[in-house]
Parts: sequence; structure tokens; C-alpha cells
Amino acid sequence: MKLNAKSALILSTLLASTAAMAQAKAPEPDYTLSYNVGVTSDYRYRGISQSHLKPALQGGADFAHKSGVYLGAWASTIHWIRDAGGSGDVELDLYGGYKGTVGDLSYDVGLLRYQYPSNKLAVSANTTELYGALTFGLVTAKYSHSVTNLFGFANSKNSSYLEAAASFDLGNGYSVTPHIGYQKVAGSGNGVFSYTDFSVAAAKDFGNGLVASATVVATDADKALYITPGDAKFTGKTGLVLGLKYNF
Repeated sequence: MKLNAKSALILSTLLASTAAMAQAKAPEPDYTLSYNVGVTSDYRYRGISQSHLKPALQGGADFAHKSGVYLGAWASTIHWIRDAGGSGDVELDLYGGYKGTVGDLSYDVGLLRYQYPSNKLAVSANTTELYGALTFGLVTAKYSHSVTNLFGFANSKNSSYLEAAASFDLGNGYSVTPHIGYQKVAGSGNGVFSYTDFSVAAAKDFGNGLVASATVVATDADKALYITPGDAKFTGKTGLVLGLKYNF
């Protein structure tokens, strides 16, 4: 049977409404899996170069449940273990936690394990931290607390890192994120290794998971303590770090 124009219009409207209702009522997935790979001109962590001021390859995977529970793993090539007299060229981070909201306030609590396979340092570089973060509007504040020695420093359990950052969406995929942090290295005689780091990151999201970034990084770390062997380069020096990441 051939439909007239009026009947066809009604049928089309009904089909569109049904499709819209089906889309609106689509259930939230129980969980999501995401992955990322990237390259950076210098792997800086808390302002200090982990890669001898040279490029690094990085990648990770994340599992997030709709309840707020999440788990993840991330890895990067590094050089600082060899610089410190050990062995190994990889950092593996394993983490898990819970995210939620209370009114306009978002929170994130969890545990992070930094693993350096076969690092063979006198004091193991492997480190475990507990962390908690609060976000209100554009601003996030986070506190991390080590429950083991910190990155190979002897008797440095209970070290901490306090940081604050703000994220500004400029539109068209552009964003700017200023950041400040204070790394306290606990333990007798370790205070000289404590320092403050500063950074301003500019990023461009090109869509389809591709993000480019440029970050100016600086610290007030002791230039006599945070240096590379041989060429004696200051690993906390002010510098521009370029990055490219693909999320999928």
C-alpha cells in the first residue's frame, strides 16, 4: 500500500521520536576500558626529569566502573635509575581508587604503586603512595603520602607531595593548566632534597583521541643535588616539554 504525504510525515515523526526515546533511555555501561600511548620530549615528574632530559615513550590502560571504582596501569621509559647507579629503563605505575561527588565537590581517593623492575639500588626505588584529591569548579587540590621509602631515599617513609592545579577550557579544543606542587622528602638529612615545582601546560585536542601539549616546567630544587652523572645537567631546570598522546 502506498503512503500519502501526510501519512509518511506522521510515520517519520513517530520513528524519529521512538529513536530519540531509545537513545535517551540507553543504559549507562557498567564499565569502560580506555587506552593511551604517547611520546614526550622529556619525562618530567613533579618537575624533575626522569629521562635524563631526553625523550620518553609512554602508554597506559584504564578501567572505570560506573560505581566510581577504577583501576589502571601506566608505563614510561626512564633513565634516572641508571643515573643513580642501578639498572632498569622502565617505570610501571599500578593504581586504583574511587571517585565520587558530594554536591558541587568531586573527590578522588586511591593508592599508587611505582614499580621499577630490577632497579638494584641500595635502597629500592619502588614506592607506594596513598592519595586524595578534591575538585571544585576549575581547581583541584591533591595530597599524596608515601607509606614506603620514596624513590630510593633512605628512611624517607611518610614523605608527601601537595599540589594544586586549575584547568581552563579556552574552546576549540584548547586548554591551559597552571600547576604548583611541593615535594617534601621525609627523614633525617633528607630535607635538603625537598623542593617546589611549577608548570603551565597548554594543550590542543584535535579530536579522535589525539592531543598535543606544550608545558613550561620549573623547580627550586637544589642544583647540586638533582644532577645527571657525567654531564652534570640539572634535572629540575626550567624547560619546555612537548608531548603527543593518542587516547583510544
